[in-house]
Amino acid sequence: MDACNKYIRFDWAAKRMLRDKANFAVLEGLITVLLGEKIEIEEILESEGNQETSSDKFNRVDIKAKNSKGEIIIVEVQLTRYVHYLERILYGVSKAITEHIKIGQGYEHVKKVYSISILYFDLGQGSDYLYHGKTVFKGVHTGDTLQVNTKQADGIRLSTPDNVFPEYYIIRVNEFNDVAKTPLEEWLDYLKNNRINDSTTTPGLQEARERLQYLAMSDKERQAYLSAMEDRMLEMDVLNTAKMDGLAEGRAEGRAEGRAEGRAEGRAEGRAEGRAEEKLALARNLKGMGVLTDEQIANATGLSIEEILQL
Repeated sequence: MDACNKYIRFDWAAKRMLRDKANFAVLEGLITVLLGEKIEIEEILESEGNQETSSDKFNRVDIKAKNSKGEIIIVEVQLTRYVHYLERILYGVSKAITEHIKIGQGYEHVKKVYSISILYFDLGQGSDYLYHGKTVFKGVHTGDTLQVNTKQADGIRLSTPDNVFPEYYIIRVNEFNDVAKTPLEEWLDYLKNNRINDSTTTPGLQEARERLQYLAMSDKERQAYLSAMEDRMLEMDVLNTAKMDGLAEGRAEGRAEGRAEGRAEGRAEGRAEGRAEEKLALARNLKGMGVLTDEQIANATGLSIEEILQL
């Protein structure tokens, strides 16, 4: 990519630049394209995304926005890497709901939450780059969709649970095939390749072209950005190397244990112990490299802090 067209990675920008009101249009564009309706950000709410160091445990931005109907919604953008990722999404949404309703307010003030997870890592199986989930109650025997009486300013109306319960969007950046034909695909091209078409009319990307150019950064910002990217590359390299070593060691021990038992019970026990050994071997490799903290190793392996300290 030509230096004059080199753009800052979105995950870094979302945490350190796009919180500025002057840059809201970039995030508004992404959410507008994703939800299929015009979204206007009112403010960036307090969140874990306020942490500033490269060793931040979390990377989450909570946004108070207004949709095309004038309704206030809470949008949570997560960019984190976690072993227990689905649990982390649930925790983040619950936190967003409870943090942004005042003590003593009625439940009618609970805001709809859209959880947008932008993943730069492999979450599991699935060939699509975008997954969407929402809560719908279906009759077990009739198959009909439950509707609930809801009190509004002009009386009682029927509403469905998906109008109240959170909706989830998971964007698997690495699954994008690099062919950008739609506005959403143009956004994926930027998220994955830091690439923006010069003639784009996609909401948010025009503003990103103006405000997120690498060469437009100050020397201090550029140094911080490069340092963060080096940390990210090192972290991923360490995790991938340790994972490979840990998997090989754990599987070997698990197979040996299973063969020694020679029975179905022994094979099951061997597999279980093998999986446990995989985690411990991964943790030992990570700790031996001396790059990550005990807390980061615990997050990467699913082990407890106590188990990490005993290694």
